[in-house]
Amino acid sequence: MELRAGQRAVVRVGVATLWSGPEAVRPIDAPALGAHVDTAAWIAGMDTDQQVGDCVLSQLLLGEEVLVTETGPRGWVRVVAVEQPAVDLDPRGYPGWLPTGQLAAAPTGTPTVTDPLVVDATVTALHATPHGDVRISGVVLGTRLTPAGPAVDGWRPVHAPGHPEPLWLPDHHTVPLPTHPPAPDEVLAVAERLRDVVYIWGGTSPAGIDCSGLVHLAWRRFGVQLPRDAGEQAAATTPVEFGTERAGDLYFFARDGSGIHHVGIVSAPPRPGDDRRMLHACYQRRRVLEERLPDDRTATLVGVHRV
Repeated sequence: MELRAGQRAVVRVGVATLWSGPEAVRPIDAPALGAHVDTAAWIAGMDTDQQVGDCVLSQLLLGEEVLVTETGPRGWVRVVAVEQPAVDLDPRGYPGWLPTGQLAAAPTGTPTVTDPLVVDATVTALHATPHGDVRISGVVLGTRLTPAGPAVDGWRPVHAPGHPEPLWLPDHHTVPLPTHPPAPDEVLAVAERLRDVVYIWGGTSPAGIDCSGLVHLAWRRFGVQLPRDAGEQAAATTPVEFGTERAGDLYFFARDGSGIHHVGIVSAPPRPGDDRRMLHACYQRRRVLEERLPDDRTATLVGVHRV
């Protein structure tokens, strides 16, 4: 699809990876680059060093909107992901590069969406017909969908970018998009479902995720848009006093003389003796885990915030 600067587009694959540039991709990245993405296979093929390469900036889910800012080498465009706030990088959204085959033209006008849905399954797929061929695989938790009619025999028709006819998924894989702020324990429960997911720098999906991606995705499931990076998540949330934190709040971490570099979700109120616990995507251990804050982590704890 031909795209030009200033045009809006939407992601047409389950998970689209936002790259630092076309030249940064590696041979190992092939499953994440085409018009039919296999995110799970891509991540499974990486070694621990490749999991934290700085070529990956973020990831976008099916239906996320982008603004094209530049056309590049054939098959690539530079975009800003307008649903991932990143004021320090670009006031319009998170900037990076996407393959054009993973985008579809955004719908014209501003149609009213009634009763929007959000994917509550960890991962699902969209089918041509109920029980039919898979058209979009790897559709993940937190993906917002527009219904195309009522459920039929346990299957729900939805509109999907790049597909003129409705596609189908099991109705129990979706829930109505909430219209009220979630309770902290609801958000924590969603994040808990991602325990043991592998750590991927820039990841925002249940196939692989980083610390701020975990926070972004857990609140996205409830329709709450938080910034993509930890430092901006701190700026967008409300500080509370140490000792008053509750499950579902956020711990932020920074080293002397540097900005915030890590975030975790408070998993239990603090106990006597500063026994604090959090759920987080841990760079050192390369997975999502829940743990008591070790001493070296406590030494860099700089704040607790509430969404």
